Amino acid sequence: MPMEFKSKFMGLPRAVLVGSGAISELNILLEELKLAGVALIVADETTFEIAGKKCDDVLRERHDTRVELISDATKSEVERITASAKDCDFVIGVGGGKAIDVAKLASKNSHLEFLSIPTAASHDGIASSRASIKAESGSVSIEAHSPFGVLADIEIIKNSPYRLYASGCGDIISKYTSTMDWELAQKVKGEEVSEYSIALSRMTAKIIMDSCDVVAERTDEGTRKVVKALISSGVAMSIAGSSRPASGSEHKFSHALDIIAPGGALHGEQCGLGTIMMMHLHGGDWRMIRDALARIGAPTNAKEIGLGEDIIVNALLKAGEIRSHRYTILEHKPLDRESAQKLAHETEVIR
Repeated sequence: MPMEFKSKFMGLPRAVLVGSGAISELNILLEELKLAGVALIVADETTFEIAGKKCDDVLRERHDTRVELISDATKSEVERITASAKDCDFVIGVGGGKAIDVAKLASKNSHLEFLSIPTAASHDGIASSRASIKAESGSVSIEAHSPFGVLADIEIIKNSPYRLYASGCGDIISKYTSTMDWELAQKVKGEEVSEYSIALSRMTAKIIMDSCDVVAERTDEGTRKVVKALISSGVAMSIAGSSRPASGSEHKFSHALDIIAPGGALHGEQCGLGTIMMMHLHGGDWRMIRDALARIGAPTNAKEIGLGEDIIVNALLKAGEIRSHRYTILEHKPLDRESAQKLAHETEVIR
């Protein structure tokens, strides 16, 4: 009997421009993408000063522009930007995360193409088809669409706070356990997986792990590696048609922290700690993860991000309740308070 194949749409960036001073070549990228007309620039106050104003200046040489500054990545801001996009021809998100997520959803709602211009390499949302929006229960991941193009100016990203950069590395390294979780779900639950997206996602983590010293120096070469890894992770999600290859038990732990201790740490920092503990649950080399994060300068224990033992333990317990339909090592090896405390202490996340 012939195998039945399901149709799957993969939205991938058509063009990616990465380099020092790349923002000056924005119009060249738009010409390559055949984008013309009125550009809607979405940023927050900080990212507009960092890169949005330069984008506006460059665009005005050939295009009409409209600028919208957002306060946060919320549903109401998405609705406001969607309304503003009605008279525009394409949308550009300039930021480290919030502006890009809002622009991503507003462009989808408006049926317009979207260009992503990150100001920091803090997480893999810069090129993914998912958007993280704040809700009463914490951040929720919403299906959007992949950017039509990505422009990453290395000089701008190199000048962002190092903590954001290290956080991005933590998000990349977390792909080790997210891909293990997906393979576990296939083995135990018969869940369909995408071998190509798993291979790509895992490769991004390995490249950063193998280049820790170069990455930590934040040279042009190291910064390019991090940016390309984040973009590749976004592409892996697009190939999979979900966030599965990039988000597993370690992300559940991070989401739990967002609920229990909002604003306590950066997303990638939380995922890094989660990856250490989830790798231990998987029976893998958690020390390898911890040592790589330490060499890069990312946190490896709760104290470094100002969190106490009770918060870590409670987050581990709550993580099993988040996205319970997504089978991970947390569903395979459920934790109680005693085992959660033991896990945190054995991995030295709690000292």
